[in-house]
Amino acid sequence: MGHNHHHGHHNHHHHSHEHEHGTNNYSRAFTIGIILNVGFVIIEATYGYLANSLALLADAGHNMSDVLGLLLAWGASFLGSRPPSQRYTYGWRRSSILAALINAIALLLVMGGIGWEAVQRFSQPASIGGNTVIVVAIVGIIINTITALMFMSGRKHDLNIRGAFLHMAADAGVSLGVVLAGITIILTGWLWFDPVVSLIIVAVVVVGTWQLLKDSVNLALDAVPESIEPLAVQTYLSERPGVTQVHDLHIWAMSTTETALTAHLVIPSGHPGDDFLIKTCKELHDHFGIEHSTLQIEVGDSQQTCTLASYHKF
Repeated sequence: MGHNHHHGHHNHHHHSHEHEHGTNNYSRAFTIGIILNVGFVIIEATYGYLANSLALLADAGHNMSDVLGLLLAWGASFLGSRPPSQRYTYGWRRSSILAALINAIALLLVMGGIGWEAVQRFSQPASIGGNTVIVVAIVGIIINTITALMFMSGRKHDLNIRGAFLHMAADAGVSLGVVLAGITIILTGWLWFDPVVSLIIVAVVVVGTWQLLKDSVNLALDAVPESIEPLAVQTYLSERPGVTQVHDLHIWAMSTTETALTAHLVIPSGHPGDDFLIKTCKELHDHFGIEHSTLQIEVGDSQQTCTLASYHKF
């Protein structure tokens, strides 16, 4: 068992090394993204105020929440790479799950605010400096698209990076909507078009964020990550040589990118030795992407095992 643990650790080290590499790339993306967005928020808020455009002001508020979202995601991807300590035996990996969760909630709250504001606008439309709105919003499209593209590559593997990506992509969409609203208002004088566009944008963002919220809540509740089929893992383990029964199988996310597993294997023929454990851990990693497996071997001669097994079947 000691040997196996050492192996698990070695595996881990290798993995976290690749990971740091990933985090560094994103570190640059986060820095650039935050600088661009802070600058843009200041410009947008100023001109929104001058042009009396609620769409711009709301968008500035929304972009400010993005900067917070980016900072959260960055902090989490930095904390996630902290080495484990005696007290935090997994390091701070789970902070990435919390960040994704907070990010989703913050985005939904902001969207609620914009939606409320838009509804108010229907009853008392305000006159708007259309040209200013268009120019500022176009700048917004450019900035958010650049930022979103920097996170594009990581969105498949890391829920936290996906949060940042969704956030930025949503913003590019928001700015595009604001541009269209500005053009339409100049051409037609329909002031109500401003809140209509705001509401459409809110709907789109909420739908995207809902999935992020659902995924991050699931990970926070130690659900098996979407990418892993628990039955397949159960089947694989029960088909290992000598195994007659698998129970107490738990699979959960340690962070938005790493998965852990614990299980009890009943092997009546006796302990199969370290090689069996090493090979099983390696195959769990290669086939299912599970980084950190801990296996308990039982000979199955006591009645205790059976009663335990009947409780923990899933």
